[in-house]
Amino acid sequence: MTELEKLRRRLGKTDLEDALLTDLLEDAEGYILAYTGLTELPQGLAGTKLELACVLHNRMGMQGETGHAEGGISVTAEGLPENIRLVLNRYRRARVV
Repeated sequence: MTELEKLRRRLGKTDLEDALLTDLLEDAEGYILAYTGLTELPQGLAGTKLELACVLHNRMGMQGETGHAEGGISVTAEGLPENIRLVLNRYRRARVV
C-alpha cells in the first residue's frame, strides 16, 4: 500500500486530490528532517510522517492561528503535538555550536 493510500485511509476521505496529499507528505517529511537534523527519513519514522501529514491536513485553514473560539467551542493548536515530538526526539541529532 502506498503512502497516498495510507494517508487517504487515515483521513477517511476519498475525494482529496493526490497532489494535495503528496504536498502534505512532502511537508511532513521536510518538517521531520529539519527537526531531527537528518538528511534521510529513517524507515522507523514512516508512521510518524503519516501522522504529521494528518495533523497538517487538519490544520489547513488555521495558518497563523494558535487558537480560536466559535459558538462556544474553543480550538487550540500546539506547534508540534507532544506524541510526535517525543518520537522525533529519539532521532534528533545533537548540534555542535
